[in-house]
Amino acid sequence: MLSKVLSKESCAECRFCCSFRRCSLWETPLFPKDECEKLSHANEYNVISEFRMYDDCGQMKLEHKYKTDNQEEEAACDYLDVHKGCILSDEDKPFDCKIWPLRIMKKDDKLVIAFTPTCAALGKEPSVELKELVCGRLGDSIYEYARRHPFIIKDYKEGFPIIRRESLS
Repeated sequence: MLSKVLSKESCAECRFCCSFRRCSLWETPLFPKDECEKLSHANEYNVISEFRMYDDCGQMKLEHKYKTDNQEEEAACDYLDVHKGCILSDEDKPFDCKIWPLRIMKKDDKLVIAFTPTCAALGKEPSVELKELVCGRLGDSIYEYARRHPFIIKDYKEGFPIIRRESLS
């Protein structure tokens, strides 16, 4: 979805968005319920994951992966291969991952598309090209998906530059 501004190669080399410190577990991607069912049993990836289930979705459990009490320690997504990057097919990849480093968030009475300022490849501020994508079809697609799958909407986090706003309704 973001191939015009972010190459698969730079993502595969970095992998920052696929590992989580304890303080960033809130950013662990949400998977649709049917995907959680598939990935919690034998599958084509030869990886079986555990999920914390909510109404319409699940979040991969990563807490068991921490080996120390160090708050800076990171736990990687089960589907991150150190050589290949993410091994999930585009069909199985969570929407959160497809749009990284963008986030769909609720701020007051608005749905906002915000930029995660920790993406090493794109920097701390969204580029003109990224803003153009978000203000066009990409943004429309994100809002459409969020309205059909409201579980992906996170509360706004201070410091995330807002690229686009729309009313909640």
